[in-house]
Amino acid sequence: MTTTLRLAMVTAANFDVAIGLKARRDQEHLVAPVVKSLAEAYVYPGVAWPRIILDGDRPVGFLMAFLDIDFAGDGRGTDIRSGLWRLNVAAGEQGRGYGRFAVESVAAEIRRRGGTRMTTTWHPGEDGPEGFYLGLGFRPTGEMSGDQKVGELALG
Repeated sequence: MTTTLRLAMVTAANFDVAIGLKARRDQEHLVAPVVKSLAEAYVYPGVAWPRIILDGDRPVGFLMAFLDIDFAGDGRGTDIRSGLWRLNVAAGEQGRGYGRFAVESVAAEIRRRGGTRMTTTWHPGEDGPEGFYLGLGFRPTGEMSGDQKVGELALG
């Protein structure tokens, strides 16, 4: 069986499918629900890049990137970054490469826009996704964004 992984824009036609994507119950405290991400995408239209992850025509997850933001948030614009804002792989769909595909897709979009690094954040702790991100090559920067660790991946 061949799988065709792809990203799709969130539209009125697939909105209900998007907000229906849920993380495993034991992971709900680690990632915001898709509906919150879509509300943030509405509020930050020039920054947020929300997409449904599809395997063929089957929705298996959701991602949202941030593109060219003032990461420090101090208004000076001296720390512009792009990266992965949210990643929700649906309950029952984890361990099949969808998370890796999502990260690689965001990295490709950042490269396409001329970026050379990708930032993400994660909740620290044994039940968090740190091992996943470290396994993909992200390295902690030593920074915190709220209560989350900041990691960076060099894009070669």
